[in-house]
Amino acid sequence: MTAHYLIRQRITLGVNRYELWTSDASWAAVTELAFAQQKRMKLKEEVPFFADDSKQTVRFSLKARNVMDVASVVDVFDVDGTVIGSFSKDFKKSLLISTWYVDQPGLPRAIGQEVSQLYAIVRRIGFSFVPYNFLFTAEDTGQPVMSIIRKWGVRDAYRITVEDERYDARLLLAMATGLDFLQNR
Repeated sequence: MTAHYLIRQRITLGVNRYELWTSDASWAAVTELAFAQQKRMKLKEEVPFFADDSKQTVRFSLKARNVMDVASVVDVFDVDGTVIGSFSKDFKKSLLISTWYVDQPGLPRAIGQEVSQLYAIVRRIGFSFVPYNFLFTAEDTGQPVMSIIRKWGVRDAYRITVEDERYDARLLLAMATGLDFLQNR
């Protein structure tokens, strides 16, 4: 069964704020799932995902293993601190087209790449406003796991379509949210 999600960035000074929603096929938000806040300019990323913007209840979180570098791995934790999975960037492959990996124990690695190599190259020569869209596929079968599509607008919004329900939605949503700030959007 296909699941649809929407991530909307709130425009603020000093921090990136994100609303995570379930959505319908037309990008309309249905149910709020989480609220995340990422402090800009941190050397080691750590982002809690709260139940809402009151920031009282943590639902899950992400944390980089090391100071952000070209080979950093980011772990995603459940509310009890148990690792759900991780994601990482392939620096060498990302020189031309951004490539990410999502790892969840017991499941095949998901490999995500930008859909358009042309857009990737255009962004790298200075046109950072050009959107990126990603397709993640299972490493063993090539079957779609998730797609991420950036919606044009004043603030960043991303449509996430999950095709493989075996993967934990918290891991995939943390990955999609992380793309916004880790891709320097």
